[in-house]
Amino acid sequence: MVENEYDNDDFFKAYSKFPRSVDGLKAAGEWPTFQKMLPDFKDKRVLDVGCGFGWHDLYAAKNGAKSVLGIDISENMLQVAQEKNHYDNVHYQKMAMEDIAFPQNSFDIVISSLALHYTPDFNDICQRIKNCLTPNGNFIFSVEHPIFTAYGNQDWFYDENGKITCWPVDHYFDEGERIANFLDHKVIKYHKTLTTYVNTLIQNNFTITELQEPTPPAHLLDVPGMKDEFRRPMMLLISAKSSK
Repeated sequence: MVENEYDNDDFFKAYSKFPRSVDGLKAAGEWPTFQKMLPDFKDKRVLDVGCGFGWHDLYAAKNGAKSVLGIDISENMLQVAQEKNHYDNVHYQKMAMEDIAFPQNSFDIVISSLALHYTPDFNDICQRIKNCLTPNGNFIFSVEHPIFTAYGNQDWFYDENGKITCWPVDHYFDEGERIANFLDHKVIKYHKTLTTYVNTLIQNNFTITELQEPTPPAHLLDVPGMKDEFRRPMMLLISAKSSK
């Protein structure tokens, strides 16, 4: 099933006011960690799966990428990405990740930021990415952490005074659809265990080179709620290489 809440006008209006939507990578708490995991882009062909507003595409182009293709299913996302783009070698295409079918050896690097938890079949996506990557190519992605997605609604438990008590984790091994409350809208996401993310990569002949559970950087700690991000992991970052 292809999920696309981002072309819902009300949701997209709220999302467009989200700090990371306005200020880009510098407002993304995981970015300092994700940035360190990225390979050298110089003269590389890059695919961005679920490119959103295209922030990572501009970064890749700025750092010497030969070509960058961002794909997303949302017309709203792609329109904003096109408006921000000032590189001749950065292009965008409307495409669901489930429809990836590029020829073999089309890309040297595949990146994806907070998109893969919107698909129910991570194995299928890994196969599609593996098929279009060069041997020894890089696959680097971020997803919402399984601790964050397990319970479903993605909110804290609160006491009678509205103070945070804890983060709920339940039905962890029951993978599948969750209805999350994101920006006051109901959004469908798909919970997967850490085992599924790691073993699926291994089974598709990827070698995992790094795994990170990032915490917020110092410059964002004054943002309301950011210090609470130290109480449980929100994101999972993985870098891997395809087999030769």
